[in-house]
Amino acid sequence: MNASLFDPLRVGDIDVATRIVMAPLTRNRAPGGVPQPLMATYYAQRADPATGAGLIISEATQVCPEGQGYGDTPGIHSAEQVAAWRPVTAAVHARGGRIVCQLWHVGRISHVDVQPGGAAPVSSTARAAQSKTWVHGAFVPCSVPRALRAGEIAGIVAAYAHAARCALDAGFDGVEVHAANGYLIDQFLRDSINDRDDEWGGSIENRTRLFAEVVHAVAAAVGPGRTGVRLSPVNPGNDAGQDSDPQALYGRAVERIAALELAYLHVIEGQTGGARDIAPFDYERLRAACGARTWMVNNGYDGVMAREAVESGRADLVAFGKPFIGNPDLGRRLREGWPLTQADRATFYGGGETGYTDYPPAP
Repeated sequence: MNASLFDPLRVGDIDVATRIVMAPLTRNRAPGGVPQPLMATYYAQRADPATGAGLIISEATQVCPEGQGYGDTPGIHSAEQVAAWRPVTAAVHARGGRIVCQLWHVGRISHVDVQPGGAAPVSSTARAAQSKTWVHGAFVPCSVPRALRAGEIAGIVAAYAHAARCALDAGFDGVEVHAANGYLIDQFLRDSINDRDDEWGGSIENRTRLFAEVVHAVAAAVGPGRTGVRLSPVNPGNDAGQDSDPQALYGRAVERIAALELAYLHVIEGQTGGARDIAPFDYERLRAACGARTWMVNNGYDGVMAREAVESGRADLVAFGKPFIGNPDLGRRLREGWPLTQADRATFYGGGETGYTDYPPAP
């Protein structure tokens, strides 16, 4: 008998009650990089697997001060941040949920106003992203970055491992390495961005090196069964132009971590929030090469698509993003086939309770 979207699953070392995942959603409600009590309410509302998610992936969370790109996003690298996350993870667990922390370094998708000392953001390149970031309550152009020196990259890898240990100390059940959507690791992966001529650029082997070293370091820090990875092979977001050979690039990237047998691989199919077929890519080939125990799909899934993906065996887990903003009881609505509440985009980023914790469940 085939699995159902509502069946339990062991995801690496984490037991989840359903195959419904709450995808990471940046909400900009952590002033000073420190989680606030309201965040515990928000995540707890969505944590009961009977009505919400079987697994929650936290909003993207910076691994070091230089990893921040947007105003009021949380970090997971200081003792203050660890202490502030503990009530959030405790609230999720009290509802019977599971939550992993998405580890984030934005690279060049940043602004000097959120960088320590007003310094330039860092990246694989010194070319600015033709994109915007959210600071001081508005979207503004990204600042010009500087290319990381080769001798600095070991510190980036160490920051991910430190953040992973901090996440487990804060009560998270695991971590997800954010290697997607044109952020730092993706800036090293894609030849449309990475213009280096050292051992971190040029060939696919060199461009996948940072990805492989970060994932191996994180898995060594917290265990491969508590480590997931997120990739977006053809998503053009954040000025991430298509790589010249994405199939070969991302295939080699996952080959380099396959022996770890990670908890899961989380793949964005197509363009985030847009066309699922924006560029050719064979996701089944990637799955065959990845070695992850569990395959998670994301982008534009509705209830019918999600059920089919799991029942056919094409996916083990399905992640939903924006639908969870306006529907804290999304799992129940999907199970019953009930209509969804449309979230208010004007309250996505920043603010307080409005548009955050005030969406009611279905009667």
